Amino acid sequence: MIKTALTRWFDLTTPVIGAPMAGVAGGALARAVSRAGGLGMIGVGGSHSAEFVTEQCAVPAAELLPFGVGLMAWVLPERPDLLEATIAAQPGLVSVSFGDPGPYVGPLHDAGIAVAAQVNTTADVHRAVDAGVDVLVAQGTEAGGHTGHRATLPLLQEVLTLTDRPVIAAGGIATGRGMAAALVAGAAGVWIGTPLLSCTEGLNAPALRERVRAASGEETVLTRAFDVAEGAAWPERWPGRALVNDFSREWHGREDELRETPDARQRVVEGRRAGDPANAPVYAGESVGLVTSERSATDVVRELDAGAEKALRAVPRLLG
Repeated sequence: MIKTALTRWFDLTTPVIGAPMAGVAGGALARAVSRAGGLGMIGVGGSHSAEFVTEQCAVPAAELLPFGVGLMAWVLPERPDLLEATIAAQPGLVSVSFGDPGPYVGPLHDAGIAVAAQVNTTADVHRAVDAGVDVLVAQGTEAGGHTGHRATLPLLQEVLTLTDRPVIAAGGIATGRGMAAALVAGAAGVWIGTPLLSCTEGLNAPALRERVRAASGEETVLTRAFDVAEGAAWPERWPGRALVNDFSREWHGREDELRETPDARQRVVEGRRAGDPANAPVYAGESVGLVTSERSATDVVRELDAGAEKALRAVPRLLG
């Protein structure tokens, strides 16, 4: 069994956290990750209701499994009900990312809930540490979904020099070897999203899961085109890494023009509603080429853990 500060803190049997991907990671996916000994998380976006939070959290809680919730800092000022519902559900961990976590650390700590924050720059690290965040997630640009511009390994190494709090590696990790590499580099665990995109427990449509399985690692683009099309208020510093599709080929890099083209924007809105991968955003990271089958997240996490343990046991041979 792999033991780290993360597994000891949250009583896990593997240092794996399922990324809180809004629109994909609901209660069933969180439950499946936690059944494998990791920490499953539920993704909450601005379009979700407080009732959604309550209902989804009840799924892993019904089996007394550890779970977490991911909130977006830029959403919370207008949606305090999401924070209230999250606190009421009593998850073990809440991540507050993509903005200043400071206003939310106190209320979460008062409720006995640990706080994580994804960081993409050293400035993010200092802000999170000053706010009292317990766990930092070094999220590299290889990650799917909204992310920064620095690569995972350089960012992880720098974050580790800036704090003695547990640091989790995120972005591009999809195999046991990759997980072992992050742990050897000093991470207390890994935060995985892309490997879970084709899992049977996900909230994403079957056609989108099929598109994920067909994609190669060269087929992603870091773009703001989908956010602009949907009128999403995502801060500009966090574009989204998604699979290349017909819409992104036409509009990536033309975001200013896109704002004034309602017909094009409507393609994304309708594509998301219909689950059409040609126009809807399918957020996925650069490890997507390793996702080739549809199976339970429990099996994905167990295989990741077994592969990491095997790779770690082989490390002493490198020392002769």
